[in-house]
Amino acid sequence: MAAVLICEPHDDISSLLELVVTRLGHTPVAWSPDFDASQVDAAIVEPGDPGCMRLAIRLAAAGVPVLFTSIFPPDDSTTSLHPAAYLVKPFPLYRLSEALTDVLGSSPRTAAALS
Repeated sequence: MAAVLICEPHDDISSLLELVVTRLGHTPVAWSPDFDASQVDAAIVEPGDPGCMRLAIRLAAAGVPVLFTSIFPPDDSTTSLHPAAYLVKPFPLYRLSEALTDVLGSSPRTAAALS
């Protein structure tokens, strides 16, 4: 089981993302100002929110795989972080499930946590 940080400014979408993470058998982690990047295995981030984008930069620097889910298409600032996935809203939930499964199955951080 992996810990997946969710940084989504809209409560209804955040709840839906948490449901997907939970159904995959992982633990959703709500973002808080004092969170520790070493405690999560991946993150789902809405880069259209300035605070979430700052978080994504911090996570990428710490080597945490970031999946972007946004109403905006990718741009230079998001692609420069080399996201594990970039899903444009609205997207089918199975795409998020597939992206999370791919990144968590291939992440050295997750492999260590699951062993």
